[in-house]
Amino acid sequence: MTTHTVPIDLGERSYEIEIGPDVIDRLGGKLSGLFPGARFGVVMDENVKAAQYPRLAASLEAAGLSHSAITVSPGEGSKSMAVLDTVVDFLIAEKLERGDAVIAFGGGVVGDLAGFAAAITRRGMGLVQVPTSLLAQVDSSVGGKTGINSPRGKNLIGAFYQPRYVAADLGALDTLPERQFRAGYAEMAKYGLIDDAAFFHWLEDNRAEVFAGGPARAEAIAHACAAKARVVAEDEREAGNRALLNLGHTFGHALEAATGYSDRLFHGEGVSVGMVLAHDFSVKLGLCPGQDASRVRAHLSGAGLPVSLADIPGDLPPAETLLEHIAQDKKVTRGSLTFILTRGIGHSFIAKDVDPASVLDFLKDQT
Repeated sequence: MTTHTVPIDLGERSYEIEIGPDVIDRLGGKLSGLFPGARFGVVMDENVKAAQYPRLAASLEAAGLSHSAITVSPGEGSKSMAVLDTVVDFLIAEKLERGDAVIAFGGGVVGDLAGFAAAITRRGMGLVQVPTSLLAQVDSSVGGKTGINSPRGKNLIGAFYQPRYVAADLGALDTLPERQFRAGYAEMAKYGLIDDAAFFHWLEDNRAEVFAGGPARAEAIAHACAAKARVVAEDEREAGNRALLNLGHTFGHALEAATGYSDRLFHGEGVSVGMVLAHDFSVKLGLCPGQDASRVRAHLSGAGLPVSLADIPGDLPPAETLLEHIAQDKKVTRGSLTFILTRGIGHSFIAKDVDPASVLDFLKDQT
């Protein structure tokens, strides 16, 4: 299978994403060149430790690289101040220095947590992202967003901190639970819905092969990474159009908060529901053709993803509470609501000063 290399062009902070088979097995040799003489602190969750850590440890040891490892619990609960404190304390206790590096080895939770720990420990250590979930490979490991959750909202505590290298091993996806893969697929489809209708159409034709593996999966991941690389290079700190990458996230983050950042709703599942809601809300506002919203719903539902509030297990709070969660979104500016809305598939845009009353009426229609 072909290995894809996607460059992230950020001047002196530029780096590469390597996508392909056996990337973890070759990682030690790569890191010995990037970080000569360095030691490494590996952060992973219990599931990744069981499934993938022997490969990583063998690669580092074969290259003569010294490392220590810490394991956290899987799930959004680890994106907390308490777990961050534990990880930072581990890095300091292991006497890892500023010239050493943190390896974020896992899915989006570990990538965000370990990346933030690297950003703040000793005022900035080296960072290597080794994403093992589809969501992390196509989205969260790329672009330098790191952070943890607050009880008041998703990702409200964090920093922009770029890695030195991203190693996306396609083989790691073979041990990923199907539900996790589906959740990651929502973030992949997002790139087509933002500004690449041709990619969304390609996914409609090739979704089964992407799920089955093989060349289509590698091609789709590389395409998604290249799409994010382009946006990040143009707007590293989300001062402008990078906010488009949050399509579906304003609704999705509110739903994650409403479900307690639990396994009731994975992040990618929240994004799936959120993208459908964003299209439906755009239809209600007279911005988006109804048939486009129907296509989005059908495609994500066909991938086994939730597409409505009714698809989320358990009770949800009333619309008023969901709106309160939305008001904590990072895109809120001086109290004004900002949404990523759309004029159709591939035509998303940033909508500022969205009327909260219209959002509340829309949410009431959904509950």
